Parts: sequence; C-alpha cells; structure tokens
Amino acid sequence: MSASEKTKRPVRWHIAVFLAPAVLVYTAIMILPLFGTLQLSLFREVDQQQVFVGFDNFRILFGDPRWSDSFWNALFNNTWFFIIHMLVQNPLGILFAALLSSPKLRFSVFYRTAIFVPTILSFVIVGFAWKLILSPLWGIAPDMLSAVGLKSLFAPWLGKTEYALTTLSLISVWQFIGIPMMLIYAALLSIPDEVLEAAECDGITGMSQFWKIKLPLILPSIGIISILTFVGNFNAFDLIYTTQGALAGPNYATDILGTFLYRTFFGFQLQVGDPNMGSTIASVMFLIILAGVSIYLFGIQTRLRRYQF
Repeated sequence: MSASEKTKRPVRWHIAVFLAPAVLVYTAIMILPLFGTLQLSLFREVDQQQVFVGFDNFRILFGDPRWSDSFWNALFNNTWFFIIHMLVQNPLGILFAALLSSPKLRFSVFYRTAIFVPTILSFVIVGFAWKLILSPLWGIAPDMLSAVGLKSLFAPWLGKTEYALTTLSLISVWQFIGIPMMLIYAALLSIPDEVLEAAECDGITGMSQFWKIKLPLILPSIGIISILTFVGNFNAFDLIYTTQGALAGPNYATDILGTFLYRTFFGFQLQVGDPNMGSTIASVMFLIILAGVSIYLFGIQTRLRRYQF
C-alpha cells in the first residue's frame, strides 16, 4: 500500500446521514412548494386547462387596474408597516438593551422578562386583546386616557383609514420588541470588560461610551436585526388577519401583500380564488424579499467591520 493511500482522509459519510433528514424535510416543505409557486405563476386557466402565458400574469398584476390598484396599495401599506418597525421597534430595542445591560440597574431580569413575554403570545391572543382594549364601546383605552386627562385624544384608531395601519404597526412593535432587545443585549454582554475599562481610562464614559465604543461593536447585530425585520414584515399576515379580517379594513387601509395574497389565492366572500394570480403575488413577494436580503448580504454586510476578541 502506497503512502498516499495510507494518508488518505476517510470519507465522512456520517455527515450526509445526519443532514439528510433536515434536507429532505426542508426540500419537501420549502423548496418544492417554492418552485411549484413560481411555475404556477407562469400559467393561466383557460377552459379548465392550464395554459402557459409566460410573464403575462405579472404584466396584469402591475398594469391592469383591476389588479394593480390593489397590488400597489398593499405594497405601499407593507412598506409603511416595515418603516414603522425600523423607526420604532429597532431603536427602542437598542435603547432597552443598553439600559438593561447596565450593572447599576435593579430588577433587570424582571424588566427583560416583561418586555419579552409578548413575543411568545399567539397572534390571535394579541389581536383579540388589542381589539378589546381599543374598542370605543367596551375598551379600557378611553378610561385610561381619561384618568390622565387625555380622553380628548382617543379615537377609534382601528376603524379610521388614516390611523388603522399605523396602529396595527405599533401593536406589532409592542409584541416583537423583545427580539431586537435580547439580540442587542447579548451583543452588548459579549463586549470584553477590558475594552470598556480601557475606554474609561481614556475618559469615555456614559452615553459617549455607548456611541463611540459599544455601538460600532454591535453594528453587525443591528444589521442582522434589520434584515430579519425586513423579511418578517414583508411576510406579515397573522396580525392583520386576526384584527381586521381578510378584507383588511377599513376600506383596505390595512391591506398588505399577505392579506392580498390570501384573498386572491383562496378567494373570499364574492371574490373567486385564482391560484395563478395568487402564485404571481407570492412570487413577487419572494422576489422583493430576495432582493432585500441580497442587497444586505452583498452590499451592506461586507462593509461592516467585525471585531475579534
């Protein structure tokens, strides 16, 4: 036997065995339905037969007023839904994490738990509870505002077209603010004490220390949170559906791509389901998310400086 054969590394077949179940499940649940959806978006039913029409369904979705008005309205609402999360949820999550990471703060474990608990609640519970809270008939919001002399500010926010989407966005922020808080909190705790002690020796303390030392070190974590927020918001459906129904009222003011897809694919009330146009909407959602993730991975993440300790 030659020396090369003696030193030949063994084939690690056990890796494939361990990965096979997860790969098969992921392929059956995610990959095959994805390609099936993309394929279905290229066809249209004519005389009860599927006829290949290429990208004609996309042209109808973007240009035909019967479809485009609803699509652009849902896309705009989805974008506003995402912007609210980026401007409110993530900055507040960073603020809470910075406060809770302070060793001088008492009862920090209780505060972390209280902020994170809504994250584990069901969408149905959250949606139903907030509908009761904000109800102008039997909700407690009017009485709570009245107790502090602000009852004049109360309005049926979920019933007004100009306020409904923003209100639902803030409810979603309340539910999920615990996720960015905990991720940033973990990132702050991973900063070595030696780095912070060296900053204190240079006279960098308090908020100045956070802006000049801690924030640059947690930028990769903030980037991950931002892309997770983007993906989650453009896949959103549950909260809108449980609070406003499939019609996403009032007057489609809270209609997002998820609810628009649901009504189109499965049909609702007098609207007949159209799997081909529904698949077209799902394909557009996939392409939007793919574009956003690609921009982050290849345009932003590569520019973030990572520090090794």
